[in-house]
Amino acid sequence: MPAMPASVLRFFTASHAADAEAWASAFAEDALFHDPVGQPPIEGREAIHAFFADVLSGFSPFLGLTPLQAHTAGDAVAVAWHGSALTTAGRPVSWSGINVFELDGQGLISEARAYFDQAVLRAQLTS
Repeated sequence: MPAMPASVLRFFTASHAADAEAWASAFAEDALFHDPVGQPPIEGREAIHAFFADVLSGFSPFLGLTPLQAHTAGDAVAVAWHGSALTTAGRPVSWSGINVFELDGQGLISEARAYFDQAVLRAQLTS
């Protein structure tokens, strides 16, 4: 994995473990998660946890988001990634994007913005 702050590394590691609790633990209690950008943000760690649990339930298995490159500037980190999973019907799904993370004073993710083509993902899920 590329070098990145601990909470951002936890975000990606937990996605590979398909562990919604660990995934959400990378975020501050009052964090915002824009997934994807353009949608209303998910507000707070509890809501982020519920979001991840819901995402994971739609796959069997969710193989994770793999970081390809990470670039840190101060308290912000941009990470290019590739995602893969199998649907519950066994169809492979593949997508990619970039997340921009802002960290708080404790090193947790205070805000994350996910940039990816949601139509590409939806097309694979419905075909």
